[in-house]
Amino acid sequence: MHPSIHAAADPAKPAIVMASTGDVVTYRELEDRSNRTAHLLRALGLRRGDVIAILIDNRADFFDIIWGANRCGLYYVCISTQLLAAEIEFILQDCGAKVLFASPGLDTRIADVASANGVELFSVGTGDGAGRDFLAERAAMPAVRIADESTGNDMLYSSGTTGRPKGIQPPLPDGPLDEPNGLTNLGSTAYGMGQDTVFLSPAPLYHAAPLRWCMAVQKLGGTVIIMDKFDPEGALAAIERYHVTHAQWVPTHFVRMLKLPEDARNRYDCSSLRNVFHAAAPCPIEVKRAMIDWWGPIVHEFYGGTEANGLTNIGPEQWLAKPGSVGLPMWGIPKICDEAGEEVPVGETGTIYFAEGQPFEYHNDPEKTAASRNAQGWTTIGDVGRLDEDGYLYLTDRKSYMIISGGVNIYPQEIENQLLLHPDVADAAVIGAPDPDLGERVVAVVQPVDPAKAGPELASALIDWLKGRVGRQKVPRQVDFDPALPRTPSGKLLKRLVRDRYRADVP
Repeated sequence: MHPSIHAAADPAKPAIVMASTGDVVTYRELEDRSNRTAHLLRALGLRRGDVIAILIDNRADFFDIIWGANRCGLYYVCISTQLLAAEIEFILQDCGAKVLFASPGLDTRIADVASANGVELFSVGTGDGAGRDFLAERAAMPAVRIADESTGNDMLYSSGTTGRPKGIQPPLPDGPLDEPNGLTNLGSTAYGMGQDTVFLSPAPLYHAAPLRWCMAVQKLGGTVIIMDKFDPEGALAAIERYHVTHAQWVPTHFVRMLKLPEDARNRYDCSSLRNVFHAAAPCPIEVKRAMIDWWGPIVHEFYGGTEANGLTNIGPEQWLAKPGSVGLPMWGIPKICDEAGEEVPVGETGTIYFAEGQPFEYHNDPEKTAASRNAQGWTTIGDVGRLDEDGYLYLTDRKSYMIISGGVNIYPQEIENQLLLHPDVADAAVIGAPDPDLGERVVAVVQPVDPAKAGPELASALIDWLKGRVGRQKVPRQVDFDPALPRTPSGKLLKRLVRDRYRADVP
């Protein structure tokens, strides 16, 4: 289970296809390029446990660097291309990267930051760049394997949805390069992935799930189809064009595909799909039902964070029997705990912990690491949920998003889910705004499908829509409008940025 095995067995097979252009990288080419990259990294003096950083948009070169670093025993920090220079500088300083690989344009923007922090900058692309020419220097290296291969790992930073990003550092694997991992096992057993898999990845590769799933598919010998960026009709076109068998989504992708005009949705043949799966945020029940009605009982769901301390999974048949659940554990044992870190009775809501899960640390932050553990050594990433009598896990929301209004705890996800079902709503965020009487009042910030409809009439209609769909205390006291809510390219809502608007003027 490693690209090198497939390069030897079927060298001409596509490992990567760029969806927009059809450009192909074969397994033989991926093997040669990753070997050359590994030699370059060794020539730069990098050894097992060292750190590199990658600031690259969705392009095939991403995998040359990832697999080269992976066979050198390095940590690779994949940085969002949407961050500001100051945010990138924080990550570079915090992770201790010795080398930074950057796409054209991004290399120029970050050149001064790299220089000021003693980070060697490589430009990944044709033409003049602000850093050393990665493609030229890689080409000068031998295509054979380095003599001291060992397995590396990602060290990813949280997207900053609730505050400053934190680096999540797992231990480096001790096993051989071709050792199976949790995702290859999940993909092959639950999702039927293998050498005939054609996997569509519509999200940025610097995020955990797209990165790890693409690597898992390549370990299994399948073909990865990479979109430059997600757009709903483009995703359907890619499924038809490349006969995609598997794909990984987030609920926002589903919502946007479902809101395409019916003729656009019916224009593309999606019958090649065998299994798709989604994660990253709770999916509204009605949205998932609509996807199952459209694509059939092939929609799976998994739950887990970048920390990978635990993971659950649920298939479509189980979900239809237990709608809203994120399933049973694949690794780690879910525990629901109160504020003191003690287990609560079955059915009660509390913080989700995992016992016997995979270890992790927050890089350079022992306080955050300690706060993620309870007295039993179980770990949490701050999500809230409950377990039913059969051990199925249900998500409620992020603990940090909870609104306390008039002494009542309100989780906004339920309200957002109902708003997204309204035909005039493209996106929604529900936050707690400071209130002198209630402490916090529930505010809905809505991105309308038609910006011209934003105003008191639609606000009143949305409040009426929510009455009877959520509890009386959860109905927003205020509805505001935003032409474009802040989401990461992977679909995660940056709720902190929305919430901060309402707190900026509070003394």
